[in-house]
Amino acid sequence: MRLIFLFTAVLFLGKTAVFSQDKKITKTGQIVFEASVPSFEEVKAVNESVSCILNIKTGEIASLALMKGFRFKVALMEEHFNENYIESSKYPKAIFKGIIKNFNLNNINKNGTKLELNGKLELHGVSKDISVFAIVKKSGEDIELVSDFDLTPADFNIQIPKIVRQKIAETVHVKATFLLK
Repeated sequence: MRLIFLFTAVLFLGKTAVFSQDKKITKTGQIVFEASVPSFEEVKAVNESVSCILNIKTGEIASLALMKGFRFKVALMEEHFNENYIESSKYPKAIFKGIIKNFNLNNINKNGTKLELNGKLELHGVSKDISVFAIVKKSGEDIELVSDFDLTPADFNIQIPKIVRQKIAETVHVKATFLLK
């Protein structure tokens, strides 16, 4: 009986190992966003615990960021971000699901390849199709993915109060960086 259990366990673990070779994952990705306006205080936040998974066979990619993970230099900004703008208790996460167009692991090298990402970004209860570019490169056995793009808060029903509207950019610059292992 023990021999049957051992054989089944080895068979199962072998299949899991083969399956997991198709995926590269991180739980320590980074998203930085900036909505600063000249002559006013910097509006910038960093989240360093963003999850991302990439299927290296199909190019499918998914990422999840918890809204309360964004850190600002000024605690009051962080509080306003979570309570008034992003409403993180009601909308606790941002999710991107998509595909890296023309992804082929054999064509990725240490110098990087610019590829298009297409998918849906769900933020603040709104799901929107987006298309952005990323630099994808090999770093040893790992894959590094860096994407710079702009978002408009109004597209996600994020209201900026009139009293601070002139202090916050209409377009938010986002930089996502993932080292997938």
